[in-house]
This record gives sequence, structure tokens and C-alpha cells, in this order.
Amino acid sequence: MTQQNQQLSKKQNCPRCGKTRIITDNETGEMFCGTCGFVITDRVDSQGPERTFSDSGTNKSRTGDRTSLTRHDQGLSTIISLINKDSSGNPLSSSMKSSIKRLRIWDSRSRTKDSADRNLQHALSELLKMKEKLSLSDAIVEKAAYIYRKALEKKLVRGRSINALIAATLYAACRETSTPRTLNDISGSINITRKNLAICYRMIVKELDLKMPVVDSVQCISRIASQIGLSEKTKRHAMKLLKKAEESQIISGKDPMGIAASALYIASMETGENTTQKTIALAAGVTEVTIRNRCKNLKSLDP
Repeated sequence: MTQQNQQLSKKQNCPRCGKTRIITDNETGEMFCGTCGFVITDRVDSQGPERTFSDSGTNKSRTGDRTSLTRHDQGLSTIISLINKDSSGNPLSSSMKSSIKRLRIWDSRSRTKDSADRNLQHALSELLKMKEKLSLSDAIVEKAAYIYRKALEKKLVRGRSINALIAATLYAACRETSTPRTLNDISGSINITRKNLAICYRMIVKELDLKMPVVDSVQCISRIASQIGLSEKTKRHAMKLLKKAEESQIISGKDPMGIAASALYIASMETGENTTQKTIALAAGVTEVTIRNRCKNLKSLDP
């Protein structure tokens, strides 16, 4: 028995010999007298951190799992375990199993009291699916859940598709956190049209008075180049072109993804990689005509 697993306590006396040399073994969970060996108790509560599991991993805390806006109850409710055993590990009787089964049904129904709770539960489940498909971080999903709750409070969900609205809030969260995700990426992950997503997004921005930052076209370069497999040299050359274009103010009001695709096309030609316009257009989600028009603006810059 190591010294780390032994804890001496002078606040309790041995009931047999009256000595105060009480030893606690954290591995076996026993508390016994160090003088006569009398076992006082064989179950001691652990005082160390308790492991609780959540959607994002392991959270070491003795106060339960952390709260999250991505859960309709924010993780505050409890559930009845599906294991039909009592606290001692003994199996339940048939009559008690029937009672516990009925209690589980009542417990699941009590979590969704009205239509708003059911709406929120369905929307957040779709949000977690899109998170996995788009490889988004927890912070972005938390932000999207916060925006959707605000829309639910203002009753913006009435008469609108839940999937389109939760997708619009996720796109808004990506815009606020400067995460390069396009309307086509979001709409494709939840199987809705780009038009419906754009309509819901504009409505959310207007009704909730959201201040959206302008998308930086430099951040779109890495996303497009990684899909095509362009070299780091081409990426850096394209970033230099965009910085010159920003200084000249010739790309104001233009689509950031189209500008980034055009800069990559020009950079690939100058570095000798010779990537086609069609390949870059497919990776960026724009048309080849857009790339040609933006290339005219970028080529007009002074060398």
C-alpha cells in the first residue's frame, strides 16, 4: 500500500481500541484502524475528480456535465437509466420493471412540454448533424444555437421550415466567427435549396439586428487551395495579389470566394502549376465566367 493511497485522520476514533490512527485506502475503499486492524467501513466516497462524458469529450468535474446551448434543456435535466438493476446491482422484479418502464415514458414526455420545446429539440438535433458533416468547432455550434433561441423567442419560426432556419443560423454563426463556409456548403449538408437558405438568412439578420463582418477573401484561399492540392508557393503568391487589390480598392463589393478563386488562378499560371478555371470554379463554388471577370480586375494592377 503506497503512501498516496493512505490518508490518516485524527478526527475519528476506532470503535474497538479507541485509537485515533484511522487509515483510508482509496483503492479498496476501506477505512480501518492502523493499530488493531478493525475495518470501520468498506465504502468510502471518492474525493477526486469524477469523469463525466459529454458530446465534446470528457469533462472532469464532481458537479456533473457542463451546460450547453446545443441541448434543448441545456443539459440540466436527468434521465432514468435503461439498466434494470437497483443500487446494489441486483436485478429488478418483473412488477418493478413494468413500473420503471412507465416512468421512463413519462420522463421522456415531460422534457418537451409544448410545441416550442419540440421545435427546439428537432432543430438542435439537425444542428449537431451539420456540425459533423461540416467539421465545425463547438464554439460555432454554440453561437448558432444561441441565435436560433433568439429567433424562437421572437417567434420567427412560425410558418418557416425548421431545417432552413437552423441552417441560416449556422451560416450566420460562421459569418460572425469568420469561418469560411459558403451557402452551398450549408445547404448541401441539410438538403435544402440555396434560395431558401438565403431568404431565411436575410430575415434573421434583419429581425435580430445582427452585425455581420465582411468575409476576408484571404481566408478563402487556403480552403480552395487545400481542395485542389495547390502548393504553398501558389497560395502565398495569391495572397500578395489580394493584398494589392485591397490597397487599390478594386474588389469592394465583390464576392470574396470569386476574388480568391481568381487570385489562385492567376497565381497558378505564374508559378507554373497551370490549374484550369473549371477546377478552381468547382472548388470555390463559383462559375468560370466569374473567375474570368475578376481576373480582368486583378490583371489591371500594377506589377
